[in-house]
Amino acid sequence: MIISPAFKGYIKLRQSAIDNFMLNPIDTQQKVFNELIGSAQFTEFGKQFDFARINSITEFKRKVPLNDYESLKPYIQRILEGQQNVLWPSQITWFAKSSGTTSDKSKFIPVSSESLNDTHYRAGRDVLALYLREQPQSTLTSGKCLILGGSHQVNQLNAASFFGDISAVMLQNMPLAVQIFRTPELSIALMNEWEAKIERMAHSTIKENVTYIAGVPTWTIVLIKRILEITGAGNLLDVWPNLELYIHGGVNFTPYRRQFEQFVPSPNMHYRETYNASEGFFAGQDREDEDGMLLFLNHGIFYEFMPMTEYGSTNPVTLQLKEVELYKNYAIVISTNGGLWRYTVGDTVQFTSLNPYRIKVTGRLKHFINAFGEEVIVDNTDNALAIACAETGATVVDYSAAPVYMTGETNGAHEWIIEFDHLPVPLTLFTTLLDKALQAVNSDYEAKRHKDIALRMPIVHQMPKDGFKRWLKEKGKLGGQHKVPRLKNDRVQLEEMLVFLNPEI
Repeated sequence: MIISPAFKGYIKLRQSAIDNFMLNPIDTQQKVFNELIGSAQFTEFGKQFDFARINSITEFKRKVPLNDYESLKPYIQRILEGQQNVLWPSQITWFAKSSGTTSDKSKFIPVSSESLNDTHYRAGRDVLALYLREQPQSTLTSGKCLILGGSHQVNQLNAASFFGDISAVMLQNMPLAVQIFRTPELSIALMNEWEAKIERMAHSTIKENVTYIAGVPTWTIVLIKRILEITGAGNLLDVWPNLELYIHGGVNFTPYRRQFEQFVPSPNMHYRETYNASEGFFAGQDREDEDGMLLFLNHGIFYEFMPMTEYGSTNPVTLQLKEVELYKNYAIVISTNGGLWRYTVGDTVQFTSLNPYRIKVTGRLKHFINAFGEEVIVDNTDNALAIACAETGATVVDYSAAPVYMTGETNGAHEWIIEFDHLPVPLTLFTTLLDKALQAVNSDYEAKRHKDIALRMPIVHQMPKDGFKRWLKEKGKLGGQHKVPRLKNDRVQLEEMLVFLNPEI
């Protein structure tokens, strides 16, 4: 496939734009802020909070309260019913549906043409621009991208409105000129039933020249295994010899890397992490050797960062980009070109670099275990699992953990359910190494484990094959962007999952 000069020129333009915001991050964010406030001053929300008279970020933070989905829901509900110019001036006809992992209720995030084009699509292209800069000899553009998207359907509240998870919304609205560079065909990519969808995807893509894959690791692994079963191939390079890149996001890749290296046993295979949510496309890995993703600063999103010490406060303080510090946990707060104002996404991040600004996702505001003062976050458990897997040769499909509360006779503990793809050692040994690794990455956990003062040895169960998939299916959350909750500070979901330890369920 011949790459047009226009495409090469566009990539160079994007690389130049990236350089500009990397060199001028504070000015770039100020410009984004000014554009957002100016654009939305005559919306109902803008009039309510007097956007026309807001002249500084400090004034904006004073006048506009922090919001979550519930506080913005009355505005969003009106947009769902067909009203316009409520949160954002341009017409909203698409919504990104997300139930998240903390509630059974669906969230409908407005997707404006600006958020689609200037945030999601632009960031996706920038991920490629960053990769091609680091790999100038790449033949990536000679083939197609295999995208594991979601599903969509008509929003019955309004015949003119549509919803789907964000990947499906992006696929549905993607220009025809771009569609020819991706696989599978749209009718398959947007199927609702995920088990049938995986089967159709496997059969339809094996004859394509796939040079890169984009998708959540868990479902990508399911697809790869089915492709290898169908073809009888020893690894993925026997199917797609030009495969060179996997773009992943949604969950920490660390527990899955070993499996992918077995699927694609080549030093020329590359991996890039992205931070793409229903609310926006926030960051992408710009260097393979960096522990962090470049924060996208000129993509229609203004950022604030709430220190975790402020979480739960009546009037929490948030920091601007110039005020953040390295390796401290912050809740990410966004104002966007889709009409989300001072919106708490629910994720926690740490900055791994301040020049340029790079972040890594460390967990969710509601995804942690702190029943005994141990302050364990998802980043801790992901890394501890990776260490235990490296020491034992085990590979993990998925996991979840919750506290076991103290009783009059026994100390507390953490109870885990882990689904393994391969466990070559006794579960008791793996549990010992996991506990040791978690102590190494979290000093608070280590202190609580000392002589079993507060926490005894973890309780670990082995989930039968596809057990988590069966749990998700029962919850109506199979496929798309739905993920198994890694950590919970209560036992509600863990108790539900324990039932699925019985393979007959």
